[in-house]
Amino acid sequence: MHNPLGTTPPRRRRIDRMSINRLLPNIVTLLALCAGLTAMRYGAEGRFQPAVGALILAGILDGLDGRLARRLGATSRFGAELDSLADFLSFGVAPAFLLYNWTMKDAGPIGWALVLLFSVCCALRLARFNTGLDAQTAPPPWMAGFFTGVPAPAGAGLVLLPLMISFETSAGFVSHPVVVGLFLAGIGALMVSRIPTYSFKRSRRIDAQYVLPIMIVIAAVAALLATSPWITLPFLGAIYVASFPFSIRAAYAARRAAANANNDVEQPITVPAPPPADISDHRAQN
Repeated sequence: MHNPLGTTPPRRRRIDRMSINRLLPNIVTLLALCAGLTAMRYGAEGRFQPAVGALILAGILDGLDGRLARRLGATSRFGAELDSLADFLSFGVAPAFLLYNWTMKDAGPIGWALVLLFSVCCALRLARFNTGLDAQTAPPPWMAGFFTGVPAPAGAGLVLLPLMISFETSAGFVSHPVVVGLFLAGIGALMVSRIPTYSFKRSRRIDAQYVLPIMIVIAAVAALLATSPWITLPFLGAIYVASFPFSIRAAYAARRAAANANNDVEQPITVPAPPPADISDHRAQN
């Protein structure tokens, strides 16, 4: 096309080619997002067991995408933003949607307000995490093994405990809106709290004497999950909540150890100057 001004139009910037290694973590994140959306579909149909199963799948995929990105060197700002959006939908919106359709709709406006409170707390927690990514100063090394507050996937699992328990028991109090509302408010507060909780993102070395017992425990848990998942998952959730006092104590101990290490840094040795000579004595000697 002829340009009457005689100037060359700017060329559009072509998208650089990306390797499959850089795309793989984002693909896993999209699969987690699809699992969260599918859970909402199951919840709208009243099929709560497959809905919870879809959210568990979303949690597993959420744990894999970050590890894949770090292992493959494919971390990016785009991936971090996509992961936050997927986390908010899968662990902030979908669980609240399931609980509202299950029992909280019977509580009227209060039930809706508690559902909104949980989703808002999840959004605030993810926003706080994203601001930490943009911080100019890195967090102290002793914080590497801890989260600040309950992470979003764990919060989604904890808030769904009454629904999971209802799959194995006919006790009416489990599905009462008051009980579920307390879970929504309590877990939402834990997500935005400042309490340190254990983080399993970084790999830790295990002594040889503990390898076999840990493998036996993992095999036992896998067998229980395969046979009685709706009993095993609430039991694991209770263990996780019971670990909070230990994580708080371990975090404070790590902070004190780091502070003591900084205080024990060797200070430069200064040699004191000799005292000035007495002028009157010098004159007397002369």
